[in-house]
Amino acid sequence: MLNPFQKMIESQLQGVHRQMTDAAEELRALEIVGSAGGGAVKVTVSGLGEILEITIDPQVIAAGECDLIQDLVCAGVREAMRKASEMKRAKLSEALPLAGLGMELPDIL
Repeated sequence: MLNPFQKMIESQLQGVHRQMTDAAEELRALEIVGSAGGGAVKVTVSGLGEILEITIDPQVIAAGECDLIQDLVCAGVREAMRKASEMKRAKLSEALPLAGLGMELPDIL
């Protein structure tokens, strides 16, 4: 039999689990775009950092500069992932009580 303190902790943990599940679903549904080269390359990722799409302006491809294209794709991916990471941290901060106390959160999703 659980004492009242254990029941309270268990109830709070269930609430945090529910909030984390909701946050993960919201992040999975988000589409975040990073771009490079003035929009020549656009990378779309989910809020969880899954790459969904990469688009490259045909003019960049027509120029035939493979090194430039590779650099732009990498830069676009980095920007999209940075934005996704910021969004994920914000959502998790809302879901986890310790985040409100200023504690640094690990990348758990």
